[in-house]
Amino acid sequence: MGAKRIKIYELAEMSGVSRSTITRLYYDRTNTVSFNTLENLCRALDCTLDDLFKITD
Repeated sequence: MGAKRIKIYELAEMSGVSRSTITRLYYDRTNTVSFNTLENLCRALDCTLDDLFKITD
């Protein structure tokens, strides 16, 4: 979102994912996410899952 300068409400409209879900994901306040949500976000942002996740130790 930051790289593309897209706001939460804009991504919600683009993806069909609720603002509350995107907010929880953005601020790392959730432990689960559905495959459908991931797919919708990737399509809206024109990215892959690799772009959404970073594995840290």
